[in-house]
Amino acid sequence: MRRLLLLRHAKTERAKPGERDRDRMLTTRGRADATVIGSHIARLGLVPDFVLVSPAARAEETWALVAPAFSPAPRVVKDERIHTGRKRLISIIRETHDAQVLLIVGHNPGLHDVAVRLIVSGDLEARERVNEKLPTSGLVVIDFPFDDWSRLNPKTGRLERFVSPRLIAAATD
Repeated sequence: MRRLLLLRHAKTERAKPGERDRDRMLTTRGRADATVIGSHIARLGLVPDFVLVSPAARAEETWALVAPAFSPAPRVVKDERIHTGRKRLISIIRETHDAQVLLIVGHNPGLHDVAVRLIVSGDLEARERVNEKLPTSGLVVIDFPFDDWSRLNPKTGRLERFVSPRLIAAATD
């Protein structure tokens, strides 16, 4: 079995005049949300053994706040290709070797499109929420019934979990 974790970067500041999109940093809420989602991932035992992170500042900062939740630290690669569309992201996943549990920290619309494209089963209500949107700091966990990422195809995954800091807070109220 393989497990894919798709984590959208946390909430960011609006771009300042003349600022490159990739240089936007997290807001105060974004930093808090990233810490919450990292703790939640670790508490559930969803520890990745390999992480691909977009080199955009907001994705790197999100990962920096999530990473301390994991011990030992997983292998991490910053990959420029993560800031791309669904087809390229699926190709990147297929190229991954030696990872049972792969975490991608990236952006919409790519991550959302990948999740919708890959999921075929799982809790219906959770699937409907995923189809609706992938919010900032949202985490989609998808399980696959194969042992090699090269076998990844559309509609082969089972949604194991969909969480966000807002859903976590609602569950604890």
